Amino acid sequence: MGLTIVTVDPSAQIHPQALVDVGATVGARTRVWAFVHLLPGSRVGADCNLCDGVYVEGGVIIGNSVTIKNTVALYDGITVEDEVFIGPNAAFTNDLIPRAGRYKGTPDQFLSTHLHLGCSIGANATIVCGVEIGAYALVAAGAVVTRSVPAYTIVRGNPARPAGHVCACGHKLPSSLTCDCGLTYRPDPSDPPGLLAT
Repeated sequence: MGLTIVTVDPSAQIHPQALVDVGATVGARTRVWAFVHLLPGSRVGADCNLCDGVYVEGGVIIGNSVTIKNTVALYDGITVEDEVFIGPNAAFTNDLIPRAGRYKGTPDQFLSTHLHLGCSIGANATIVCGVEIGAYALVAAGAVVTRSVPAYTIVRGNPARPAGHVCACGHKLPSSLTCDCGLTYRPDPSDPPGLLAT
């Protein structure tokens, strides 16, 4: 039987009141604050900031330069790419038929959720499992996301609906799709339709 260890880069900062279980991985220069709990098998990349009360299950993969604010729980089946921002109290699900005791052992039927490069999830937003949040998309505070969000799209409301487009720099795009920062976009005809940087 192999030895399972905690793999924490020496440059990572782990608060003494954080709980990093055996089998978790924490990358270089990542900061893990008080009352964070990383379960066995969870993987956190480099240069991340996990604020107080973050909970990460073992099947979760977190990329580099990710910020997760206070009291966010990430469950099995969630993948977070690089440079994602998750606001305080954002809620994620991984089961469309939640019933206590339904699973015996390792749940292998949980739906996956994928947060793509640079997207932002606002405070108190709810992300229902089985969706993808596109690159640099913006989910407004309090929104309830029940279907996938295209790249560079702003969604808000309950259920969340498109409310314009956003630049990678974070500013809302005008109808010309050219941002003041100089970046220009064009429509992406994929399903669901979004934008592509030009």
